[in-house]
Amino acid sequence: MPYFVYKILPPRLLEHIATLDHYQDAREKVRSHRASEPRETNVEYRLIFARQQGEAEKLLSIPRDERVIGED
Repeated sequence: MPYFVYKILPPRLLEHIATLDHYQDAREKVRSHRASEPRETNVEYRLIFARQQGEAEKLLSIPRDERVIGED
């Protein structure tokens, strides 16, 4: 299964950047895009592992729950 690299623009607009077969290559691509993007733009770069592009976009469009660390 391939790795898909996406640029996510507010409000959750997905822009496909690349499809890569190897995790290391996909990770480096995401890291280079993140490093070149100013923080003020609120643009995210995400890497996702999926069978096909449609599945990747569906997974990325689902809002993620807040990460809970410890108990209240």
